[in-house]
Amino acid sequence: MSLDPLRIPDDVWSDTVIRDAVGRRDVGELFRRISQLTGASQTRVGAAVGLEQGYVSRIISGRKVTSIEVLERIADGLRMPDGSRMALGLAPRSRTCHQCMDPSTEQRKSGTPTRQRWRIQVRDATRLWDGDMNRRAVIRGLAFNSVGYALPALRWFTAPADQHIAASGRRVVGTPDIDTIRAMSANYRQLDNQHGGGHARDAVARYLHQDVAPLLTEGRYEPATGRKLLSAVAELTQLAGWQAYDLAEHGVAQRYLTVALDLARAADDVRIGAEIMAAMSHQATYLGHNSAGVELARAARETAHRAGSAVLTAEAHVMEAHAHAVGGDEKACAKALHLAEQTLDRADRTGDPQWLGYFDEAYLSAKFAHCFHALGKPVHAERFATRSLRMDERYVRGKSFNLALLASVQIQRGEPDRACAIGAEALALTTTLHSTRAIRYMRDLQDQLSLYRTRPAVRQFVNQVDVALAARR
Repeated sequence: MSLDPLRIPDDVWSDTVIRDAVGRRDVGELFRRISQLTGASQTRVGAAVGLEQGYVSRIISGRKVTSIEVLERIADGLRMPDGSRMALGLAPRSRTCHQCMDPSTEQRKSGTPTRQRWRIQVRDATRLWDGDMNRRAVIRGLAFNSVGYALPALRWFTAPADQHIAASGRRVVGTPDIDTIRAMSANYRQLDNQHGGGHARDAVARYLHQDVAPLLTEGRYEPATGRKLLSAVAELTQLAGWQAYDLAEHGVAQRYLTVALDLARAADDVRIGAEIMAAMSHQATYLGHNSAGVELARAARETAHRAGSAVLTAEAHVMEAHAHAVGGDEKACAKALHLAEQTLDRADRTGDPQWLGYFDEAYLSAKFAHCFHALGKPVHAERFATRSLRMDERYVRGKSFNLALLASVQIQRGEPDRACAIGAEALALTTTLHSTRAIRYMRDLQDQLSLYRTRPAVRQFVNQVDVALAARR
């Protein structure tokens, strides 16, 4: 259910209780008073600040909030004025207040270079990695908000790339360091495809926090190296977001993908930027926010076109098609699918980056099948779902998804016994994975088979799923 934006009158911030709570960083009291003055529920407050309702409840019950990232999120979500932000211990937003507090104002006037925007992106990234490793409960309290992708996408198209990404730290950073990050990304991506996002999720976060962050914050590098470094880090950060998405940690995934896009923007790497926005579209559509999915896919398409990548353009078209299908727009879906197929047919793949290898005919067929399934066209969906199984066997999670999709299509066609047989194949793969999405697809099959629960094959399959997934998320 969508909620209207939480509107807080300006005079609320002069309320004595509010001012005292902000001064003491008592977020629980702040939330209580905001609720009293506005009539907002915990769910609505949580939606405004991007936190799960349960986490808001724990804060109100006395849990302390010490993470700067979460405090920033709360201040932004409540549209806190600069006076209150500063009382909370945060930097103000307005230029005037920044200059009042910043002793380097005169240096700026005199032409001395100031801290570039990319350094802010690095700060945000390292705070996220630190929070993910050391304050996991706080980070996992973040909630997904489809409008949360609007500002990063806007920044992507309007903010200029930083021209001078260089640092003078104590540690020399060079090509071997960047090559190591890319090699680690490739290894972790392979583990993700074979074993699911949960298999190496903590390892990736730890590597970013312990090994990558010091390169960014303590390194010494020239602009050319700096751009390559931020590009490699954006790629790995995108993978971390994808892993969190696979584990249904959707607020965490959104934060990682947002940070990854900002890093890609700073590095002016349009290819990884297009891939990140396609991932954003994928997540939004999966969660039922098809309008956001369409817009993010279009942003990915424009970026892919700018990159001159036909494969990324095809990917963006198919993401848009799926979002249209979920929204029931058959005509727009058909147009996007046609463009995706045409574009991939004429693509030259010789220069593709390693991370784009998954996008092939089998993947495209799976997305076609998802579209026809969502539009209630099981005959077409079956043809493409069957074709999607002619795939690289290294993509174990992808195969489990495609089998589950084909089983679901069989239910649409009124063939529950066939669905159970195919579902059993998907279940065998799912039990080897650490993937909440894979488990969800199994549970969805159970629900879809409820109309046929008296059939022996269905009872047997439902029982198999329950036994196999009893202790799984």
